Amino acid sequence: ALAGILAYMVTRSLNRLSRAADAIGDNLDGPDLAEVGSSEVRRVIGALNRIRRRMRDHLQDRTRLLGAISHDLRTPLTRLRLRTEMMADAEAGARMRRDLDEMEAMVRSTLEFFRGLEAEPERRPIDVMALVESMAEDRREMGQDVRVADGACSPYPGHPLALRRCLDNLVENAVRYGTCAEIAVADGATALRIEVRDRGPGIPDKEMQRVFEPFYRLEASRSAGGGGIGLGLSIARNIARWHGGDIELRNLPGGGMSATIVLPRDDRSARPDPGTRKPLQSPP
Repeated sequence: ALAGILAYMVTRSLNRLSRAADAIGDNLDGPDLAEVGSSEVRRVIGALNRIRRRMRDHLQDRTRLLGAISHDLRTPLTRLRLRTEMMADAEAGARMRRDLDEMEAMVRSTLEFFRGLEAEPERRPIDVMALVESMAEDRREMGQDVRVADGACSPYPGHPLALRRCLDNLVENAVRYGTCAEIAVADGATALRIEVRDRGPGIPDKEMQRVFEPFYRLEASRSAGGGGIGLGLSIARNIARWHGGDIELRNLPGGGMSATIVLPRDDRSARPDPGTRKPLQSPP
């Protein structure tokens, strides 16, 4: 009996430490973990709390630094653009302006991303279906084919602007490379999944992870038209991982591609009635 009690105490302490370590990876912005348990466990949890604070401070410093650099780059780019307008060689000036357009797009995308993270330091409950419908409606007003399956889900604690940007980047890729975007939301006990499907040529399996690299573009396999600067998927994955989740890519059997945002749920009891969700219908 004594051995059983000792084994239970050790196992309980290890479980507490495991949950504490998971909490650090899931949400750096959350409150410090409660330092309870034996003296050894309390010391380890205290060390984990200090690690979490240092990681949060480091990420915030990096965010502010990169945001400041991106902002400061806009001034010399504007001066260069003005100088190209006064060049005698019109053809050379046009080529330089195209390069400047690409550089400005990179700077603008980076600046908007980091501003979005800095503007929302705390998570708050989000009506995910309302966010998806709002984004899809904006896209349809632009003349794009974006469809949303009927669904329901519990509020998700996150950063609204960042999550919208994450979803918007996936929809942008689906519309650009697959002519349309079909969005389905599936809520579960352990995770919220937002799937974006298109009807494009897909991505070779060996390139599935490379497309997440910053400024990496796979125009040949996705679209002859090209476009973009290669930051969309990288930013989307960073946002998903910032929420403790990730993005999964896969080619669909009948053609097209699926990109799914997987966001873990801390409250496993919060889940909608499965009967309220309808599957996304395939287009005729």
